[in-house]
Amino acid sequence: QVQLVESGGGLVQPGGSLRLSCAASGISIRFKTMGWYRQAPGKQRELVADITGGDTTNYADSVKARFTISRDNAKNTVYLQMNSLKPEDTAVYYCGARSQYRPSVEFWGQGTQVTVSS
Repeated sequence: QVQLVESGGGLVQPGGSLRLSCAASGISIRFKTMGWYRQAPGKQRELVADITGGDTTNYADSVKARFTISRDNAKNTVYLQMNSLKPEDTAVYYCGARSQYRPSVEFWGQGTQVTVSS
């Protein structure tokens, strides 16, 4: 049984930082493209950042230079370091795993809430 478990969300003030983690079990992430996605109330889920098995990264324009995605294959875990957070970053953040050859996500985590507010 494949599980992706996100952690690290919470309430943070504007300008603050959070580090999200996504721990995988039942699957090796080594050759998967791993992504972080988010969904704000009333909006569609969107890609925030992803990282291929070869460590090529891709970011949404809205988070470039503020967020960093990384992976630790030995720990089977993917991270999202979020700096200079803004209120518009408030959303539920989801971890997703997909084949590098297909655009659709195969496995999703349950999500973790990130709220940026003073």
